[in-house]
Amino acid sequence: MSDQQIPDGTAETIQHVIDNQHGYLAWLGMRVDTVSYGEISLTIPFDDKFTNPTDPPTIHGGVAASLIDTAGGLALRTTLANPLEDTLATVNLNVNYLRRASAALTAHAEVVRTGSSVGWADITVESETPDGETTEVATGQAAFRLFQS
Repeated sequence: MSDQQIPDGTAETIQHVIDNQHGYLAWLGMRVDTVSYGEISLTIPFDDKFTNPTDPPTIHGGVAASLIDTAGGLALRTTLANPLEDTLATVNLNVNYLRRASAALTAHAEVVRTGSSVGWADITVESETPDGETTEVATGQAAFRLFQS
């Protein structure tokens, strides 16, 4: 997205916050895969506790929605002047479910725009199919109110 850099160790810092300060995201087992200015990739591993009672089991759509919301917000944080001090709140979340998922979910978020009071991100969620291919299972768009100092 940009030539702007983020500090070394940003992925580790985000992971530390997820693991130690955000019970819900830690319960989901969310992991930071990659992070750069205006972009992030996060994964939630497959766990039976996230599945619908179908045969074969499929991941509940709320897990993908949580991943879309979180990835969008964290991607936006990387564009803020004070990403650890400034805050944001979701004002709109749109999730489009494309197909069932029955494996780990990985979201790729990219910031579309960071304004003075509102930011927007596009997010794609992928999962592995039973035959070993990776495919899109959901897309999303999220808008956030930015509280910048």
